[in-house]
Amino acid sequence: MDTLIDKVAVITGGNSGIGLASAKLFAREGASVIITGRRAEVVDAAVAQIGPRAVGLVGDVADLSHHDAVAELVRSRFGGLDIYMANAGVNTITRSPDVSEAEYDAQFAINTRAVFFGVQKMQPLLRDGGSVILTSSIASDKALDGHAVYAGSKAALGGFARGWALEFKTRGIRVNILSPGPTDTAILDKLGVPPSEREAFETAVAAGIPLGRLGRLGRPDELAQAALFLASDASSFITGVNLKVDGGMTLL
Repeated sequence: MDTLIDKVAVITGGNSGIGLASAKLFAREGASVIITGRRAEVVDAAVAQIGPRAVGLVGDVADLSHHDAVAELVRSRFGGLDIYMANAGVNTITRSPDVSEAEYDAQFAINTRAVFFGVQKMQPLLRDGGSVILTSSIASDKALDGHAVYAGSKAALGGFARGWALEFKTRGIRVNILSPGPTDTAILDKLGVPPSEREAFETAVAAGIPLGRLGRLGRPDELAQAALFLASDASSFITGVNLKVDGGMTLL
């Protein structure tokens, strides 16, 4: 359990879902982990779950000053950084004719702008040979109803990753994308599916996933294992790729 021994990782949105599962796994593998989130009580609860290797910082990635605070914490407490996982994101499912300016701006502020400026702030702190992981979505490649704005905000990450993979190559810093398919996280509760219909909803979604034939969605721990691969030396010769962890959904 020492894949990330003595490494330092930052995971934005590390207080829930895929981010929390990744933070737990990284800590078990020996890393010191800084997680960020918007609600203090949720961040504190996540830190307690992750254990003594975790540090929490409350803030909103859409506020660019938050990235300065993260950088200062990394600099003062650890002196440098090995893994940056830009994971915080938001998805509001609305068909294009009904999208408001506020909804559009919120998704791009969190899913796109925050990723760019987060990496900009962390890059000087990243040690040579480090890893940057951008959490995207299969929606960036697969058309999904009501996802046009979300898909656009996530598609930009592909351009970021390819550009940064070349910009950072002389330092051996790898930049890759992790694209989840439908995953059983708290975000499903925000879609407005009544508890009484949750099982039927998941079964219907799983029917469109080749590996969902058993009637389930992806699990956060499965995404965390993929993130660990991208964070560790196991992917030492991989950069600029989009790793889709979707049970084959984009094949259909």
